[in-house]
Amino acid sequence: MDFANIIQTVLIYALPVLLAITLHEAAHGYAALRLGDNTAYVLGRVTMNPLKHIDPMGTIAMPLLLYFATSGAFLFGYAKPVPVNFGRLHNPKRDMVWVALAGPASNLVQAALWGALLYMLVIVGLDEKFFLAMCKGGVLVNAVMFAFNLFPVPPLDGGRIVVGLLPYPYSYQVSRIEPWGFFIVMGLVIAGIINTIWMSPMMGLTYDLLELVLSPLRYLAKAN
Repeated sequence: MDFANIIQTVLIYALPVLLAITLHEAAHGYAALRLGDNTAYVLGRVTMNPLKHIDPMGTIAMPLLLYFATSGAFLFGYAKPVPVNFGRLHNPKRDMVWVALAGPASNLVQAALWGALLYMLVIVGLDEKFFLAMCKGGVLVNAVMFAFNLFPVPPLDGGRIVVGLLPYPYSYQVSRIEPWGFFIVMGLVIAGIINTIWMSPMMGLTYDLLELVLSPLRYLAKAN
């Protein structure tokens, strides 16, 4: 593996990844605060400081280990989850959905902003490959986080959304998966099942949505 390429890849993705993780977790905490639970706020988790959200093992050690072990073919990581006391929300079952949605929504917005910045750089004629690559990386990282976190198995955000939307008897059964949810998701990731049945179609839909939103800038970039 080319060490120079590794350093370049790390530099390109460092800022997009830090922003994606930080805003994702802060968005959960902010939504919970607005909906009645100040647990994350009191613990200092509603912040743009990435150090408050980074998990040394899940955010740094595991992705780096997997990157080197698989030559960049497989990456997986996680941040410290924002603590939410769902019982303190104004309407726990309904508001759980909004709190869960806040994280992926922040990634979708970030993906659109990175895409907008990419087109703006092209429009003004700035063709610095490093910055263009960073913008493309920002779109990719946030699109992946948006799609992956919506997978409907708790403790992922999609699982929390399903629990909040289903009638109580069914939501209770789904919520019981949570203690084993991480291992279930990891097994499905390693087996390639999530990529086939979820990530591929969701990434396609996400990029289609981004292209639609950014179509005016794309037109200007092509006309430039």
